[in-house]
Amino acid sequence: MSIRIVRLGQPRHAQEGTRIGTVRRPPRGVPKSEFATQDWYDVWYPELAPSVETMKLGQDANTPAQWNAFAKRYRSEMNEPAAKRTLELLATLSQHADFSVGCYCEHEAHCHRSLLRVLLAEHGARFAQD
Repeated sequence: MSIRIVRLGQPRHAQEGTRIGTVRRPPRGVPKSEFATQDWYDVWYPELAPSVETMKLGQDANTPAQWNAFAKRYRSEMNEPAAKRTLELLATLSQHADFSVGCYCEHEAHCHRSLLRVLLAEHGARFAQD
C-alpha cells in the first residue's frame, strides 16, 4: 500500500488506485464526466493546491531564490490546521491503501507536487517504488 505522485492526464499505473487531483482548477475543456476516464483524476481536492497567489509565484519562479519563496509560502499554507490534518490523513492511508496525488505540471521538480511529496514524507507516508 502506498502513494504515487503523478502528473495528471498521464496514463495510470496498474496499482495506482484512486487518483486525487491537488489542483486549483479542473482541466479546461474536459467534461466533468470524463475526468477519470481521461486519466485526470477521480477526486478533485484543491485544498492541497497552492492558493492562486502562491501558484503564480511558483509559475513565475525562474531563479532558486524565487522558487524558495514559493516553497516557503506553500509550506506555510500546508501548515494551516485543515491542510496539516489532510496530510496526516493521507500519510496514514498510505499505510493501508494505494492512491495517487498529482498536478498538471510537466516537471515535478518545478511543481508543488515535489513539495507535497516532501510534506507527505514528513508525515510518515509510504511511497510506491517503481
